Amino acid sequence: MKIGLSYSRCVRDIVDGTVDINDVLIIIARTDFDPRDDEQWQGIWQGYAGGSDAAVMRGFFGGSNPEWHGYNDDDEDRFRSVSIELWESGKLHQPRKFGAHPSRRPEIWLETVLPNEELERNPAAKSAWTKFQTIAGLTNVELDDKYK
Repeated sequence: MKIGLSYSRCVRDIVDGTVDINDVLIIIARTDFDPRDDEQWQGIWQGYAGGSDAAVMRGFFGGSNPEWHGYNDDDEDRFRSVSIELWESGKLHQPRKFGAHPSRRPEIWLETVLPNEELERNPAAKSAWTKFQTIAGLTNVELDDKYK
């Protein structure tokens, strides 16, 4: 299971298929918006993907990092769909909605480990953890014995 620390970079990883949305426990974002709201979404899309190449060269993205630059308008629906799914499943936490102003972190994802008693209470988490262990074994990731 993964904890994301950057809305734009995490959603990009999900859209690109680098991370499966089912492996996401939560994304702690520095944003404050509702992806279902058309006006708010347009601000997010323009901030992360929009703008001309000249704007990119000047570094102007309305305060956002151009994490989605290079994706075309056809990709917008994929980014928005992922964002809405995260929102509706309660996986998008936005501390700014509560007055906090977290700093940008260099990390994008943190791996998490759930205690056995939680795995037994939560069949979906247990299934995701079992799949993660299988994939980790296939990719030569060494798991700590106490978490197997």
